[in-house]
Amino acid sequence: MTTTRGVLYVHASTSALCPHVEWAVAGAIGVRVSLEWTPQPAQPGAFRAELSWQGDVGTGAKIASALRGWLHLRFEVTEEPAAGTEGARYAYTPALGIFHAVTGVHGDIMIPEDRVKAAMIKAAAGEVDLQEELRKLVGKPWDDELEPFRYAGEGAPVRWLHQVV
Repeated sequence: MTTTRGVLYVHASTSALCPHVEWAVAGAIGVRVSLEWTPQPAQPGAFRAELSWQGDVGTGAKIASALRGWLHLRFEVTEEPAAGTEGARYAYTPALGIFHAVTGVHGDIMIPEDRVKAAMIKAAAGEVDLQEELRKLVGKPWDDELEPFRYAGEGAPVRWLHQVV
């Protein structure tokens, strides 16, 4: 398998949910996880944590799948491109659900041609606003909702974990 690395940003979690986040992430990467939780100023009573990880390509998807759908949790997962594979970005908020995008070697979101064509066809038929549809394709609604949580987390500690093979 090809290895890659990435980062999990838990932007906000309730204290009761924190150990469950650790268990879910540990199950996804195959090694015990103990995150350093710090208060999240953007949401009083919530906590935040970051985890840098290294593992097989697809580990970012495993982490995102393990955490998606939980109320009272906001997170992002990035996975760097590796030999022969693109990178990935996942974002989750309770209000918006999960967002996934393929990323290139410079971190840019790469939108597949068929998704752009589908947006153009829907817009031409009057079903959607093209600009709003393109905003969704690049994850702008998720960025808008998560931005206050990102700023509140500057300077947080980062810990590297390696996947057990």
